[in-house]
Amino acid sequence: MEFLKLFFRGISLLPSLVQGVEALYGAKSGAQKKDAALSIVSSSINMADAVSSKQIADSTKFTAGLSLIVDGVVECLNASIWAKLSPAE
Repeated sequence: MEFLKLFFRGISLLPSLVQGVEALYGAKSGAQKKDAALSIVSSSINMADAVSSKQIADSTKFTAGLSLIVDGVVECLNASIWAKLSPAE
């Protein structure tokens, strides 16, 4: 149950984390920013410990799921007022 609390705490930080990564790595590619966000989230939920203690049975699928969540958060933020209007608009 402790892992579930850590997981949801890590996920709840994603919107502000994505904004922070965007601010810090704005000139980098989307893939580089996504890797940075995944690394931070993985650390915040102690993914290495969770894998070693068998709370995460398939780390590849878990990481792929986190990747989808990050993509979803980025999509939501890009579709919101948060997104800056492009110069052409």
